[in-house]
Amino acid sequence: MYYCADCPRKCNAPKSETQPNGYCGAALLPIINRAAPHYWEEPCISGEKGSGAVFFGGCVLKCVYCQNHKISRKPKGKAYSIDELAELFRELEQQGVHNINLVTPTHYTYAIIKAFEKYKPKIPIVYNCGGYESVETLKRLDGIVDIYMPDFKYYSGDTALRYSNAPDYVNVAKDAIAEMFSQVQKPIFDDDGIMQKGVIVRHLVLPSLANESKQIISYLDKTYGEDIIFSLMRQYYPACKLDKFPELMRKVTDAEYEEVSEHLFSSSLDGFVQDNESADASYTPEFYTE
Repeated sequence: MYYCADCPRKCNAPKSETQPNGYCGAALLPIINRAAPHYWEEPCISGEKGSGAVFFGGCVLKCVYCQNHKISRKPKGKAYSIDELAELFRELEQQGVHNINLVTPTHYTYAIIKAFEKYKPKIPIVYNCGGYESVETLKRLDGIVDIYMPDFKYYSGDTALRYSNAPDYVNVAKDAIAEMFSQVQKPIFDDDGIMQKGVIVRHLVLPSLANESKQIISYLDKTYGEDIIFSLMRQYYPACKLDKFPELMRKVTDAEYEEVSEHLFSSSLDGFVQDNESADASYTPEFYTE
């Protein structure tokens, strides 16, 4: 029996290969709801050949506004054995993708590590997560992950509690990003501009929270500056039922996004900014749940 403490919630839930348990509602063997070349990541990740994105079911955060809520609320679909997961990584690599992109992988760390022990692709491994990560778990990934791509969602414990039931999010995310950076250091790109190593921190601007967005930018600028890549995201739209959160039942305004963008442009951070068209359901991929 595996007593899971892989995420900062450390619920120590007993898990078997197929019996779901814990806050994330996951078993040890991963549910995968999509695995295919993906072209909607940052240009240095997707490139021309696409990123080999593996979307895992379930999540340790379960944000109330999640745009992937169809698969993040409760894992459902086919469970992959360790051998099947390793073979999936091999198949994606053979399709010519630029990297293997593990999307929301935290609660399946055990299986992911075991799969890479069986087969480790020769292309970069991307750890695409919500930023709510345990330093102890990240240390187990040292030498496996080449590119860390965490979110930095909030700069207030009250906001993190309201939207993700994670009042400790801010300090946890700071410590997690520090550990990620200590492992992979400054960004490295190949001759085609495709990232091979480094940290990309993503931030999704939420309605009425421009000040928190600016605080996150200021913190990252002061702490890392040009040593990380920053991705400012405008893709928020009300994707699920939000009756208890009326402040989230609209898109981010032009004025809000411009305020945050201007703050970013005044910093030393380098990276990417999304345009208004990204705030649309068409950018959410189709998932399979059977």
